[in-house]
Amino acid sequence: MLTFIGLGLYDERSITVEGRDALADADRAFAEFYTSHLVGATVEDLESYHGIDVEVRDRAGVEQNPEDILDAAEDGHVAFLTAGDTMISTTHVDLRLRAVERGIETRLIHGVTAQSAASGLTGLQNYRFGKAVTLPFPYAHGADGVPKSVTDSIEANRERGLHTLVYLDIKADREEYMTGDYAAEMLAEGWEDVLGVVVARAGSESPLVAADRLSALAERDFGDPLHMLVIPGDVHHVEADALRALGGAPDDIVEENEA
Repeated sequence: MLTFIGLGLYDERSITVEGRDALADADRAFAEFYTSHLVGATVEDLESYHGIDVEVRDRAGVEQNPEDILDAAEDGHVAFLTAGDTMISTTHVDLRLRAVERGIETRLIHGVTAQSAASGLTGLQNYRFGKAVTLPFPYAHGADGVPKSVTDSIEANRERGLHTLVYLDIKADREEYMTGDYAAEMLAEGWEDVLGVVVARAGSESPLVAADRLSALAERDFGDPLHMLVIPGDVHHVEADALRALGGAPDDIVEENEA
């Protein structure tokens, strides 16, 4: 069997009870942390807490050369670990399909996602989110500024009154994480007075939510990673109250967005 287990958002304790039990039952555990990363725990923390060795694979070891993972799953129970939820990346769908083709039984144990955390922490209603986007570092896409695909998606959501979750680029192998102020500064070049919400350290004991104009968010320091950015669309009055109470949003900018 190959069991895909989402580890949740922050540290070795963020896993569900079901995931913890399945990991304890596994003969071997593989993990990847290039898609996302548990900033509150090291691999050693995971191994110590769960009492199992964790074999970390890079992108090539999962996407191109997963044979050792699949071979192990043919002979025993293998756990495949990722931060957040296990099937957000299509990479892992591909790995699951390869297992199915080889007649290996598969199982999914989901973890908390950045999407659900962004909604819960900000008070923005989850069904009012449109298409999510990822904001890459300029060097990562070979051009200056924000990719047109990102701005087009945000604009399309805003035209429909929908919120946009902006995932911020992660280069886990280099321990490089885009910050909320950096992202706000990039987006403020086109939308200086647009409302934004930074969410920092979701899943930790001290998450942070800050709502303001993008130009104002660009001037703030939000501390340790991981960070996300939300660009709200039209906000319901309950959402507006939440942004004021939970994110410190100024009344004038919230009122501009109230539906």
